[in-house]
Parts: sequence; C-alpha cells; structure tokens
Amino acid sequence: MTQAPASGPGDPATGPVLRPPVDVMRPRSADEIPAQGSTPGGFQYTLKLDGFRALAFVLEGRRVFLQSRSHRDLAPEFPEIAAHLGAHLQAGTVLDGELCAYRDGRLSFTDLLRSPGDRRREGVPVSYIAFDILAVPGRDVRPRPLVERWQLLGAVLEEIGPPVQRVLATLEEETARGWFRDLRAVGVEGIVAKALRSPYRAGETWAWRKVRHADTLDGTLLALVGPVDRPRAVVVRLPDDRTVTTSPKLTPAQAREVGALAAGRLGEAVDDPDHGPVRLLAEPLPVELRQLSGRQETARFVRVRSDG
Repeated sequence: MTQAPASGPGDPATGPVLRPPVDVMRPRSADEIPAQGSTPGGFQYTLKLDGFRALAFVLEGRRVFLQSRSHRDLAPEFPEIAAHLGAHLQAGTVLDGELCAYRDGRLSFTDLLRSPGDRRREGVPVSYIAFDILAVPGRDVRPRPLVERWQLLGAVLEEIGPPVQRVLATLEEETARGWFRDLRAVGVEGIVAKALRSPYRAGETWAWRKVRHADTLDGTLLALVGPVDRPRAVVVRLPDDRTVTTSPKLTPAQAREVGALAAGRLGEAVDDPDHGPVRLLAEPLPVELRQLSGRQETARFVRVRSDG
C-alpha cells in the first residue's frame, strides 16, 4: 500500500500544500467530440460520469475533506470513501474526481442523495473515480501538463484498489466515439476531451470539452413551484432563453435536493403570468435537464449541477 505517516503542519516540504476550498477546472460544452489532431499535443478522452464532482484532500492525521463544487464537505455523507482515501494516501495528496453510485448495473445519481445507512441497507456501492491530481505531499502539481499529471495519478493510485480508481481514458478518438455510442445505457453521460498539454486552472476552459448526449441540456433554475422545502416542479431557463416549468413532477429525492440547495437563495413570492404562483431564487442555480421527445415547451428536471 502507498501509506506513509501523516505529516504535520510544521512540515510543508512533505505535507499539504493545498487546502480546501480550491475552485475546480470545468469543461465547456461542445457539440462534437474533437478530432485528435485538432489541438497541439492532442487530446485525452475520458468518460463523463453521472455523479457528484468532488476534490479529495488528504490532510494531517489522515483526515479527508471531500469538497463539492459549492465547497461543502461531503465526507460525512460518504464515510467509506473518506476512510479508504485516508488509509491509503499520504497527507498532502489532492485528487479531482467523481463520487458515483451503482444500482442494477448502471450509474444511479438518485442513490447519491440517500443517506449512507440507506445505501448500505440496500446494497448500493459507491466509488470515487479520480480523473486528475492537483497536489502530492509538498508539491502543487497543477501547473504541470495533463499528460504528466495523469501518469502521476496512476502511480499514486497504483495499489489503492476499489472503491477508488482512475477513470477510463483513451488517446484513441474512435474508441471514445464507441464509448459515447455504447455506454449510455449504463449511465455514462458522454465524453470529456482534455488537451494533454493543459495545466489545471480554475474555471471554465476550452482546454477541456464535454460532449453530452443530445437530449441533455444545461439550464438555470429560476423559481420553485409549490412548497419551498419540497417543490413539485421548478421554473428553468433553457439554453435558447425560453423559460418553462419542468414536467413531470419532481421525485421525492429531487424535491428534497432542490429544497435544501435553494434554502439559502430564496427570493420573493410572485404570481408569474406564465407559470402561476412561484417562489423566485435570488441566486439562480445551474441544472441539468432532459428535453422530452416531441414536446418542445417543457423539459424534465434531472438534478442541480454540482460537477463540470
């Protein structure tokens, strides 16, 4: 195993150089998988998984902080993952990846919203799928190109084993196109193409490009319909700037998720001429939607976006 004694706060040469919060690098949306020869140095193609984006910080005393994109610590909600990372990785290691749950042979985003106890009782496994590394003990590696960070990530995770692993990746454009075509049935959202020469820089960048299946849309959550803690539906802005009310009704898990995330962003209650009585959000939230086949005036809510 790649264990080592935890370094102390007075040992910067071998201990943590990055601490939460750290903003993540985010891909921009693209319509097509880019050709391998279309950027200097080429692309790495990885799976875009349906999960919770999380930076994993291994701190002193093997304490692990699983930072969501909103900077919340997810470690209490995924204690087995945090314990496994803390037991096997050195203090000072920082990974970027995705928390993923599995049910009936496919990725299950809804099960990530359940409590750890519920997942254990129902036998729902969770994995941490790492796709980048930001730091090793004593060294910030974000300025290094992706091709070097990928090799370093492989070395760091070489002996750690499940439920932590590296994401499936390839340099072959045709392989990536096959994954895009064939793996949708198991919950893979699409492909992320990453320039091999790219450093890790916070914010959106064309150096990383996400290509999702055509019926998946990025939208903006503007208002809640129904009780604010358990809304029945939400009003969203679509990419073409139309606003619609989502349909069908939110599931109980979705309603809880939206109610919790919207709690600190609530604005005024209004009677909207198009959508009826709603509660506006003072700060809109990014959401993932799916366009319903044959119905252009509505969309199905999938989730609040917490990943790239």
